[in-house]
Amino acid sequence: MLLTHATLATMTGGYGLIPDAAVALEGDRIAWAGPVAKLPAAYRALPETDCAGRLVTPGLIDCHTHAVFAGHRAVEFELRLKGASYEEIARAGGGILSTVTATRAASGDELLARALRRVDQLIASGATTIEVKSGYGLTVDDELKMLRVARRIGQIRPVTVRTTHLAAHAIPPEYKANATAYIAEMALPSLRQAYAEDLVDAVDAFCEGIAFSVDELRPLFAEARALGLPVKLHAEQLSDRGGAAFAAGQGALSADHLEYLSQDGITAMANGGTVAVILPGAFYTLRETQVPPIAALREAGVPMAVATDLNPGSSPMASLTLAMNMACTLFRLTPEEALLGTTVHAARALGLADRGRISPGLRADLCIWDADHPAELSYRIGATALYQRIYGGCLDA
Repeated sequence: MLLTHATLATMTGGYGLIPDAAVALEGDRIAWAGPVAKLPAAYRALPETDCAGRLVTPGLIDCHTHAVFAGHRAVEFELRLKGASYEEIARAGGGILSTVTATRAASGDELLARALRRVDQLIASGATTIEVKSGYGLTVDDELKMLRVARRIGQIRPVTVRTTHLAAHAIPPEYKANATAYIAEMALPSLRQAYAEDLVDAVDAFCEGIAFSVDELRPLFAEARALGLPVKLHAEQLSDRGGAAFAAGQGALSADHLEYLSQDGITAMANGGTVAVILPGAFYTLRETQVPPIAALREAGVPMAVATDLNPGSSPMASLTLAMNMACTLFRLTPEEALLGTTVHAARALGLADRGRISPGLRADLCIWDADHPAELSYRIGATALYQRIYGGCLDA
């Protein structure tokens, strides 16, 4: 396939804009990209798609989702509007644990049917790669059920799915006040079994007062290292627990949320090469007031990814372009940073070096937008301007 007359955002050195550009695709890879006037003769006979000046970007990457779950938490949304806090709802048995109850009761087929509807929304907003976490099962069987569903999504839909083991998401009632036993008796066995079945690409955990401490998570991360799996961490969302510095010290791919991130955490992330994953949907839904230290992360050179955090409780959002808009309006990222955050830096947050930019040899995952400039993707409030999506070198039907 040959795309011609495109406004190309290669995402190399910023936007990397090339006007009146062409992109040659061979199989599932990009063969050449540059000005139409310099198109090599070898590619001129390829079947041509004229982009008529439309914007072409790398396919978008959602590096943080909880897309597999059952039920909803609309009632909790009402409670928060009446003044209840996220922590209060969680400690009263709501929050994550209410979704755990619904997810345990659902079959794998039921979870898959519901997840596909959400993933279709992500695809419609330009996603070509998504991450999907477990974490709403909190038993060995139910965590494996979620991960199997996540793997099936990537077999059914034209999207790459990276699976993340998140058994250390919350402490279920049967282990109340005994987080150490939960890690030893459930989180570790479920991780080992998921690894044995090739169901897991990374390991995550929730480091927070209502979840797990750094010390409680050490055995889990040690097991991940022993299995050769990368780690990441929900950190500093509601308070500063030192999670980001711990994660960076473990060589984590990313630390996510980060509203209460300290300067020590920023320094550790910069030194460790850990990506900061910014999740404005949760900030918006929970009506938080403490914003992540974007300026300090920027100054320290910490790469910032942007993701939906698609989940039933704190971010029921399935649009990457809306997440980009929120990151700009709520956190003051620039549109360029927001697009880098859903391409280059999101790929890095998943440990994927073969996507996120438009360059020869990388995956031919692309989006063609009804837009003239990349800033339009963040400018419109969730109004997807996607014209056509290319996944693995193939145009969507």
